[in-house]
Amino acid sequence: MKVIITGASRGLGLAMAEAFAKEGHDLYLTSRSEVNLYHALASLQARFPDQIIKAKAFDIGLKTGAVEFGQWVLGSAVETDILINNAGIFEPGRVIDEPEGQMEKMLNTNFLSAYYVTRMLLPSMMERKSGHIFNMSSIAALQAYPNGGSYSISKFALTGFSKNLREELKPYSIKVTCVYPGAVYTDSWAAAGISPGRIMKATDIADTVVQISKLSPQAVVEDLVIRPLLGDL
Repeated sequence: MKVIITGASRGLGLAMAEAFAKEGHDLYLTSRSEVNLYHALASLQARFPDQIIKAKAFDIGLKTGAVEFGQWVLGSAVETDILINNAGIFEPGRVIDEPEGQMEKMLNTNFLSAYYVTRMLLPSMMERKSGHIFNMSSIAALQAYPNGGSYSISKFALTGFSKNLREELKPYSIKVTCVYPGAVYTDSWAAAGISPGRIMKATDIADTVVQISKLSPQAVVEDLVIRPLLGDL
């Protein structure tokens, strides 16, 4: 299968790329950081030489970047089997006093990137009547929390997008899964001094997504909520 992953240079995106490569799938990856992306690409190609693994950097937080990424995938003559909209950023703040422009930044990266990339790749999936879209939301889309601000709002938007998309694509046999991870140990949490044993591993999410993708054509996990055993931070 052909798996397209955004935000794939580190964290959850890279973990999911590794998990799908282990299953023998071909990968088409992007992220905003060209340096980090090509380091990830080199590592993946060395570890999984039998798979086709390609990557190109785009800033899909911009509409032009999202469209160009879609064109790159389509230009590679790739039939999208799995699309994982993982690109995202977090900046804390309150709606009442967060920096000017933060809302637009969060919406562009955390929601509109998925919207535009999906719209680019959907026509061929609809024509084939197959495929699976994973939108990586957050528990911040289930419950507002202090200092969540525009980040939380952008993830609520991604959830709404997922629900509408799911209904629209049922006649085309295309699955849509919205994933709501709690705290996962990535670079940002490491810098915060949180014990790795307190929160989840990136592989917890990645391995679960892979398993969901293996269900029969008539079954879909619509929403996946996965949290640390001891609860949210």
